[in-house]
Amino acid sequence: MTMKLHLSFKVDDLEKSTQFYSHLFAQEPAVVRDDYVKWDVDNPPVNFVIEKCEDGNHGFDHMGIEAGNGEELQALAARMRDSGRKFADLESAHCCYARSEKAWVEGMAQEPWEAFLTHSHDDTSYGDDSNPLDRLQA
Repeated sequence: MTMKLHLSFKVDDLEKSTQFYSHLFAQEPAVVRDDYVKWDVDNPPVNFVIEKCEDGNHGFDHMGIEAGNGEELQALAARMRDSGRKFADLESAHCCYARSEKAWVEGMAQEPWEAFLTHSHDDTSYGDDSNPLDRLQA
């Protein structure tokens, strides 16, 4: 696997949004839960996620880069760490029905970026990992 861009959005209507994005990508999602849907699209290479909006803040949530292996993740995390921007270093994460390792950095427009490597994507619970912008280091 090579790296993929990751985009995450919050939507008001998960069912209609799933239909729209399935049509747009010309493929069915790889993961479907009551509050979360994920597509692994090869062309263009993107890991695209929509989640049920619970707080009225629908739209863009965060961006990221999905690493294809541990070496790629280490290199991405090092670039985040050396960027001079706020960052959260690599940690184990349980989020989005998956187990992974993640690092985060604040982009130039103050948008959250994550670098991650997913180890499994078959958990039955959503998890407790959240956007760590409030705990990023300077």
